[in-house]
Amino acid sequence: MFREETISSEIKYKGIIVDLHIKDVRLPNGKMAKREIVTHPGASAVLALDEGELILIRQFRKPVETELLEIPAGKLDPGEDPKDCAFRELEEETGYRALSMEKVGLIHTSPGFSNEVIHLYFTDDLIEGTLNRDEDEFMGVERIPLKELSSYLVEGKITDAKTLAALSFCQDRLSGSKKGGDQE
Repeated sequence: MFREETISSEIKYKGIIVDLHIKDVRLPNGKMAKREIVTHPGASAVLALDEGELILIRQFRKPVETELLEIPAGKLDPGEDPKDCAFRELEEETGYRALSMEKVGLIHTSPGFSNEVIHLYFTDDLIEGTLNRDEDEFMGVERIPLKELSSYLVEGKITDAKTLAALSFCQDRLSGSKKGGDQE
């Protein structure tokens, strides 16, 4: 009903992480328009909970010129299963290895101009693993007690969209966790 038909497509930029396509499209009303589309291979991200604490990473993000608190995440390698990517990225970035994890959702990060999809996972089944960051990754691991999460959100300490989405998808799991929280 509202579908746009692609008439032509040209790759304007081919990068390491993203490509830029310019597409001529026919709109549902028959008129023509141009679309600038950033293509991305997709990513996986993991909301990890250990003894009532969220395992987050803090890293500087150049596009927004600030450090962000985020769940561990990374780009899918060609042909890689999103769950395998989630296991890999969690251990590489935090040094924790998940023994199991569950897919909790999927998000389109910026569908107005990008096809990027992030697969979201949850785990609370962790053991110590091996920290193995890429040579261009500089980040720290932070453990946030669940009882402090609300204040982090209200104070704007967590603004990363994938992290906020994962927290939303996992709300029931987090509210059901007694470890490390306020116990009676």
